[in-house]
Amino acid sequence: MNAQTFIAEAPELVAFADLYLSPLNPRRLVPEASVTALAQNIRDLGLIQNLAGLRDATGRVGIVAGGRRLRALALLQDDPRFHVLPVRLAPDEATAAVWASSENHQREQPHPADEVREYGALAARGVDLPAIAIAFGVTERHVQRRLALAGLPEPVLQALREDVLSLGQAAAFTISDDEAVTLDVLARVRGHAYGEAQIKRMLKPDSVRGSDRRAVFVGRDAYLAAGGRIGGDLFADEDLFDSPDVLDRVFEAKLRAEAEALRVAQGWRWAAISLEDYVPYAEIERLAAGRVYPVPGELTEEEQERHDELAELANADMLDEDGLAVLDALSALAEGDYTPEQKAHAGVLVHVDRTGERRATPGLVRPEDRVGAEEAGVLAPSSHRPSPGATAPAAKPSLSATLREDLRRIARGARQNALLETPDLLLDLLAFQIGGRMGFHRALGVKADTVETQPSTGTGYVLDARLTTPPDGPKDPFRLDLAKAFRAYRKQGPEAVRADLTRALASLVDVEDEALGQLLDKEARTAIRAVWTPTAENFFGRVSGATLDELWRHLLDLAPEHPTATTFARLKKREKAERLEHLFADPRAVRGVTEAQATRIAKWLPEGLA
Repeated sequence: MNAQTFIAEAPELVAFADLYLSPLNPRRLVPEASVTALAQNIRDLGLIQNLAGLRDATGRVGIVAGGRRLRALALLQDDPRFHVLPVRLAPDEATAAVWASSENHQREQPHPADEVREYGALAARGVDLPAIAIAFGVTERHVQRRLALAGLPEPVLQALREDVLSLGQAAAFTISDDEAVTLDVLARVRGHAYGEAQIKRMLKPDSVRGSDRRAVFVGRDAYLAAGGRIGGDLFADEDLFDSPDVLDRVFEAKLRAEAEALRVAQGWRWAAISLEDYVPYAEIERLAAGRVYPVPGELTEEEQERHDELAELANADMLDEDGLAVLDALSALAEGDYTPEQKAHAGVLVHVDRTGERRATPGLVRPEDRVGAEEAGVLAPSSHRPSPGATAPAAKPSLSATLREDLRRIARGARQNALLETPDLLLDLLAFQIGGRMGFHRALGVKADTVETQPSTGTGYVLDARLTTPPDGPKDPFRLDLAKAFRAYRKQGPEAVRADLTRALASLVDVEDEALGQLLDKEARTAIRAVWTPTAENFFGRVSGATLDELWRHLLDLAPEHPTATTFARLKKREKAERLEHLFADPRAVRGVTEAQATRIAKWLPEGLA
C-alpha cells in the first residue's frame, strides 16, 4: 500500500442519519462540555473540517476521523444545514484505520506565542471574547489570559516564541504598563533564571499586593477614591496597589478615624495609633506610665468549676469548638469590663495586624495622667516613681551581647545565602567597591580575613553547602605549577569559573551600610527563616521567661488573662522553651493553631533580626 492509497476522493454528501461512530475511531471518551462548545462553534461558523469515514455493507458510514465533530453535529439536528454532510470516504478498512490513527496522533498544540498572536488578531478585528473561545474550543478565561499577553510589546512575545522566556515569565510582564520599563527588564532577565516573582518586583518594585494588611484594611474602593492606581495581576488573580504613598496616607487616616470612633463609643480619655503590625510590650511601656485592667466579674461556684474544667481541657488541646465557645463566654464574664472611672483616666492604642484586622490595646495611662489616676484610685501608686528632675535608668537590653552577635551573624549568612542566586548583583557590588566608589566603606570582605556567619550554636541554622563546604584545592599547594593549573582551570569553561566566583563573592559579603544592606536584601529576597529556625538551644533558652510569655501570647493572639496564656506563664523556663520550639518546628501540627497564626509563626523574627 503506497501513500497515494491514503488520499481520499472528493467528499460525498451523506445524510446524518446514516452516520455513526466507527469502532476504528480511537477517541471514545470526549468531555461533554467540549462537545457542547464545538456544537456552538459549528452553528456559528459552519463545519470547517469535513468528516472521514468508511461505508459498510449496509450502506451506512462509520466515522473514523471526526468523532467529536459527529457528536457535536448530533446536537445540531434542529438546523436543516446539518442534515446532510460532506464525508471523505476511505477505499478500504486498512486506509480507514490509518486515517483514524493519523488524525489522533498528528494533532499538535500551537506554541503559546502563536496562540496569543492569533487571539490578538481576532480581537483586533472586533471578534468578541466568547466567540474566540467557541472558535478554538477553550474557556473564556483561557482567552482572557492570552489576550492579556497579546498586549505585551513585540520583543516580549518574540522572546516567548524563541523559548527565551517561559509562559509564566512572559505572563509576569503583563503587570507593567510602561513599555520602556518592560523592555529594560526584558534585557536584564534574558539568559538568566529569574523567577516570575522576581520579574514582577523588577517591573514594579514599589507596588503593594492586594493581600497586604494595609490594602485589606483600607479596601480597594477607598484607595481608588483617594486617587490611587490599581495594576492588575491577572495571572495571580490579585490587585496591585501602584500608589504606595496614597495607600499609606489613606491607611493612616482611616486608622486615626477608627481609633477616634472607638474612643467615643467606649468612653476612653484618649486614643492613639501605631502604624506597625504588632505592638510589643516595650512600646506600650514607653507610651504609658501605667495600665488598668478590667474589673473582674463574679462567677458562681458552679460556673467557676465549669470554667476550670474547660480550661484544663483547652490547655491539653482536647476541647472542641462548642467547648471553646463556652470557655470564652465564661472567661469574658470572669474578666469583667473597664469601669467609667478607669476610662476617664486611660486610653486605647489601636493598630492593624498582619491580616488587616484592627486591634486595640486598652487601659493605658499616660505619664501626664498618672497622678490623677492614682488620686482617683483607679491606678495603684508606683513605689519606683523617680524624684522630680531625676534621670530614668536606662532600660536593660532584652538580648545579651553574645546573642545579638549571633543574630547579626545569622542575618549576614541569610543575606549571603540569598545572594548566591543573584550573581550579577554580586559582580555589580564587587565593581562598585573595588572601583573606589565607596570611599572607606566596604561591602565585600575581599581581604584575607574571614566573614563570620556561624553562630556559637549551629542548631536550627543551615546554609547552602556552597557556603560551608571548602572548594577543592590542590593536593600539594607548595609545589604547584601555577601556569599549568591555571590553564587546566580555564578549560573547565566560563560556567565553572562563574560558579566559583559566585560562591567566593557570596561568602565575602559583609555590608556595613544599613541602607545598602536593605537594598541588597530586597533584590536578592533575603529570607532569614529560610536558613534559621529558633530552637530552645539557639534562642528560647537564652532570653528571659517574661520574653517567652510575651512571645507566646503574641503568636497565638492571647490576652494575658487567657487560660492558655496563664498556664504557659506558670511553666518552668525550660518547659516554655521546649513548647515554643515545638510550636516553631511545625505550627500546623499543633491543635488549635489557625492559618493566620501559622503564617505569623513562619515569618516571626526576634528583635535582633526583624
